[in-house]
Amino acid sequence: MNKEIKKYNKWIVTLSIAIPLVVAILFRVKIGATLPIFLPPIYATLNAFTAVILIIAFWAIKNKKVVLHEKLMKTAILFSVLFLVMYVAYHMTSESTKFEGEGALKIFYFIILISHIVLSIAVIPFVLITYVRAITNNIELHKKIARITFPLWLYVAITGVLVYLMISPYY
Repeated sequence: MNKEIKKYNKWIVTLSIAIPLVVAILFRVKIGATLPIFLPPIYATLNAFTAVILIIAFWAIKNKKVVLHEKLMKTAILFSVLFLVMYVAYHMTSESTKFEGEGALKIFYFIILISHIVLSIAVIPFVLITYVRAITNNIELHKKIARITFPLWLYVAITGVLVYLMISPYY
């Protein structure tokens, strides 16, 4: 393993464990402030933008527009971080909204929700490893893992929007 990549491994492991743990802990913390109800559509929009950016970044790299790809991927990471901060802040100040749909729609909702949550945790190390391989110029290994990271991250971004759209009538 490349020495430069190795120095990032501690950070990748630490962040891959710390981010979900901190989010889980903060979900249990309730603060007295009230954030505006319009925050969920904003963070859902960030998820939608992330999905679009990922698709454009995929197109860019397939068309050898490396600089554009790099800028788009950094933007996708930024949008994902902003989403996470807003999402946690909202849930620290507001009660969770219950899905009130029934039957097959309720089953579909929970399948999407559970897969979204599980994969949003699983994608963290993939994104970090993919990013490190890019910034350390280990392009062959970057391409290998990006083939896994891209569909996972895209699925998480799209299902985040779907979950919001399905639960939004109950806010």
